[in-house]
Amino acid sequence: MLSPQSETIVRATAPVVAEHAVQITSRFYPSMFEAHPELLNLFNMGNQANGDQRRALASAVVAYATHLIDPQGRDFRPVLERIAHKHVSLGIHRDQYAIVGHHLLGAVADVLGEAVTPEVAAAWEEVYWLFATELIAEEARLYKQAGVDPMLAWRDYEVVDRADEALDTVTLLLAPTDDRPVPSHQPGQYVSVAVTLPDGTRQPRQYTVSTGYRPNTLQITVRRVRGVGGAPDGAVSSHLHDRVAVGDRLEVGPPAGDMVLEERAAPLLLISAGVGITPVAAILDDLAARGTSRPVTVVHADRSAASHPLFEATSTSLSSLGDAVVHTWYEDVDATGRLRGARSGLMDLDEVPLATDADVFMCGPLPFMRKVRAGLVRRGVPASQIRYEVFGPDLLAAAG
Repeated sequence: MLSPQSETIVRATAPVVAEHAVQITSRFYPSMFEAHPELLNLFNMGNQANGDQRRALASAVVAYATHLIDPQGRDFRPVLERIAHKHVSLGIHRDQYAIVGHHLLGAVADVLGEAVTPEVAAAWEEVYWLFATELIAEEARLYKQAGVDPMLAWRDYEVVDRADEALDTVTLLLAPTDDRPVPSHQPGQYVSVAVTLPDGTRQPRQYTVSTGYRPNTLQITVRRVRGVGGAPDGAVSSHLHDRVAVGDRLEVGPPAGDMVLEERAAPLLLISAGVGITPVAAILDDLAARGTSRPVTVVHADRSAASHPLFEATSTSLSSLGDAVVHTWYEDVDATGRLRGARSGLMDLDEVPLATDADVFMCGPLPFMRKVRAGLVRRGVPASQIRYEVFGPDLLAAAG
């Protein structure tokens, strides 16, 4: 909890900080990278360039401060847990929080100028360290649970198989090179994969493990990110598609992520679009292996049958789930799509029978998930039963 003096100051200044939050984080990142260029290896430069990382950090800090001065408001715990999982996947450790705090608080002072009195600075420093302390504690718990030393989080994996999964989508099968087993993980979780690009920069990205747990291998399925509106193609996805072959090595971080199944008897509703099918494929693979009796509904949208990743894998899993129902939409339905019973156009969840007690898992582009979530809530599914995964900074959580 904030001290009474800091709470009064934060309550008075929070609107001003919120108004300038993106400006503050836009000042923060360049300052930190200039002083500590080694941290560039941990940040997605694509999200830096398009502003998503700045907006996500700004939203998280403001939301945490709001939580401190209004504990009865929106529960911040799920956001904190999601950030902690992302940090664990990247091997973030506690010593780095002092660096972030120094440059973030410096950016607040730079942007707000004379408004940041010593008292205001002290109050927001208290906010930051309360936030940091909670994250450090949660990350320590996750590292211990996974048996991972954060200072040795990254391991080398060899590409032992590669398959063109669908249009612009490749599946890579990876095996640890140190003869230790793959860390235990749950279906729906992801790993960070780091590559060295042709210009010498190291860049990490998160990819969902697209099967259930295997002790000796780990599978990821990667869609090539095509630039839109003049934006460049995805640097890491293009590298994995164009330059990575069987026998090559990749750095892989520990599994993480909070979109995981709980042992319940409630129906399951799995919703995906495009390569967002990866956590759905992992969940279905796990359910099939365990012989679940839960009713399962799978809803997927894609551009076409040729673009639909992991179709064969998910079909194999579904064939062993007696109560499974599948609904598919393709924007372009060809002969293959008709054989699969796909509907034409964009997904319309109103056409899908819905159990309001269902556990919902969804993954796909942000606009898609915003629309799906709003439709589910409108039809009576409690928001607390809707789990999701985001590729990149979690702007869906930031938006509430």
